[in-house]
Amino acid sequence: MGWGEVRSRVGPITQRVPPAVGAMASQLEGAMETLINVFHHYSGKEGDKYKLSKKELKELLQSELGCFLETQKDTGAVEKIMQDLDENGDGEVDFQEYVVLVAALTVACNTFFWENA
Repeated sequence: MGWGEVRSRVGPITQRVPPAVGAMASQLEGAMETLINVFHHYSGKEGDKYKLSKKELKELLQSELGCFLETQKDTGAVEKIMQDLDENGDGEVDFQEYVVLVAALTVACNTFFWENA
């Protein structure tokens, strides 16, 4: 199943579902909350508060994935990432596009670590 198929099945999430009062979050729920919080920490500093501008994306990548970017010898890596993620061509990265990046990096890391273990 490809990302496009997954995205079409899940569709946009139109409302927030708060965790049950007093319930402890699972590791996965905590990870999802972190992904959401990281995105919104960087989004909306300029322009649309629900999207990352190129500058905001660069700041997120440098702060949150600095080690990954350091290994990239291509000085245009952020520009290429932005072009690859910006599926709708609006010059910004929305939450769904951001999740695609995180998922792709997670798959790559999983492959690397499990094949080299």
